[in-house]
Amino acid sequence: MGYQRSPIHATFLAFGTVISEMPAILVPLPIPPAAEAGCSPSDNKGNGVGGGPVDPGYRPSENFQAGSAAPLSAYRLVTILAIIWIATLFVTLTCVLLSRWAHSPDWFSIPLPSILYVNTAILLLSSLSIEFARFSLRAGVSKHCARWIFVTLILGVVFIGGQIVAWRALVFRGLHLASNPGSFFLYLITGAHALHFLVAIISLASVRFLMGRLTRKAEQQTALGTIALYWHFMDGLWCYLLALLFFTIQR
Repeated sequence: MGYQRSPIHATFLAFGTVISEMPAILVPLPIPPAAEAGCSPSDNKGNGVGGGPVDPGYRPSENFQAGSAAPLSAYRLVTILAIIWIATLFVTLTCVLLSRWAHSPDWFSIPLPSILYVNTAILLLSSLSIEFARFSLRAGVSKHCARWIFVTLILGVVFIGGQIVAWRALVFRGLHLASNPGSFFLYLITGAHALHFLVAIISLASVRFLMGRLTRKAEQQTALGTIALYWHFMDGLWCYLLALLFFTIQR
């Protein structure tokens, strides 16, 4: 019998959709500051704008990329906001799961594929390897940093592959998306996490290939640290989701 979407389920999913659009509403695109009219750095024989003296030790803020108006701290802020709405989305899914499945009369246990536990270990190793990459970057060993980033990417791709293996194992058992509420939530929660984790993989790969364009060491550390923050969040979120599925779907 196919799974019939309940009104409360539709309401929570609609709420999750609205939450997912919040970063685009709340965080406007950064606007570069307008240049002051009539002023030139070469005024008064190069002594500064408007003839004022210039501190010889002055350097532009390290939070700004060369040729870019957006500070790297802005990307960190966007990452934090993304973490907040992703957490809100999965809290919403948790509430729907508990109300529709865990306390439902048509409940029956669905054993979780054992590959999910292996995937958890792989994800924890990836968190360790990305921290090794950050340590190598702080130590000034760029080659080691690049290698650890590559290892982290490989572990991330292996995790996604393990999730696909888990889904195929469910299909082999005859558990499809619409088989029952339990299999529906199992596919929904693991699939939603995999999609958000793909963002982490793509972002880390972009940082890996663009690392050479960030000339300042502080810029490189900020970029890698921002991706590492999101990566660790996705790892912790997966551990929570696995525990949730274990105590609800497989209880």
